[in-house]
Amino acid sequence: MSQVRDGDLEKLGILFERHHLRLFNFFLRMTGDRTASEDLVQEVFVRMLKYRKSFRERGEFSAWMFALARNVSADYFGRRPRVTVADEVELDEQPSGDPLPLEQLELAESLERLRGALLKLPEEKRELLLLTRSGGLTYEQIAAILGCSAGAVKVRVHRALRHLRQVFRAPEMEAQHGA
Repeated sequence: MSQVRDGDLEKLGILFERHHLRLFNFFLRMTGDRTASEDLVQEVFVRMLKYRKSFRERGEFSAWMFALARNVSADYFGRRPRVTVADEVELDEQPSGDPLPLEQLELAESLERLRGALLKLPEEKRELLLLTRSGGLTYEQIAAILGCSAGAVKVRVHRALRHLRQVFRAPEMEAQHGA
């Protein structure tokens, strides 16, 4: 990124190849929409180019990139009406029609339920969990992005995980109380 900042714009292609998949997965899990996620990744790279002079070498590139991604995400959700996410959101390629062992089938169902639960979280909590897990950022890096302490990030992540667990387990609890 330092080379891009200093005028070697061809290096942006290398950055795209290295990081577009991480960004795509982040946006896909934020939005549940493949097309929007592809557009948002492109917007991050447009902003990288536009704001390249703001990159500082002492800062870590991933944290700077996800700060841009977070702003792009905020813009996206700010201009879109809030929509309840459908239960059947396709986040990854569908498994092939080949029969799966029971354990793999159960795992796939659990992962799909987890993805659905993640999409039901408020945007701020979903974003925080994705920055820590998909983004691979440390609490300190996230704290710098959010403008708070690492301790505050740790507390927010804990609360977001607790909320995710409640949303994930809600169908089980309904089934137990309904039976």
